[in-house]
Amino acid sequence: MSEIKKVVVFQVGSEDYAIPIENVISIEKMEGATPIPHLPEYVNGIVKVRGELIPVIDFENILYKRSLEITEQTRLIVLQTDDLALGVLVKDAKEILDIPSDALKQIGLIAYQKTNYFTGVANLDQRLITIIDPSILVQSLEGIKEIREHMQGQAQTN
Repeated sequence: MSEIKKVVVFQVGSEDYAIPIENVISIEKMEGATPIPHLPEYVNGIVKVRGELIPVIDFENILYKRSLEITEQTRLIVLQTDDLALGVLVKDAKEILDIPSDALKQIGLIAYQKTNYFTGVANLDQRLITIIDPSILVQSLEGIKEIREHMQGQAQTN
């Protein structure tokens, strides 16, 4: 029997990506983020979700070096990683999907330093979905350590 992986599928640019459901806290409509000076370009600011302040990262900026245009479909996927909770801004959160392990393929880019958070590609009928490990993603982002320390400091003062 093949193992099933449950993921949240979302869109960035014109491509489909997915994050394992066990990392997803919630999917929210994007309300305004409070900008914070001197943060990396990919960080839109911070938002309060369920009483907790979390940084918001623009996934379009990380992958394609351009800012995401916020529309009615734009969603904030709130994730819990090993290091911190954060919001990932995506073009659209599409569905929750079961991916059989035999549909998951390893990709050659995994060894590539800048995309080591891509853990595989789901090869499904008429579509490819790149699977992302959010904990590896967070660790690969420049400046995230400072953001984590800032967020922990904020949590202690509140």
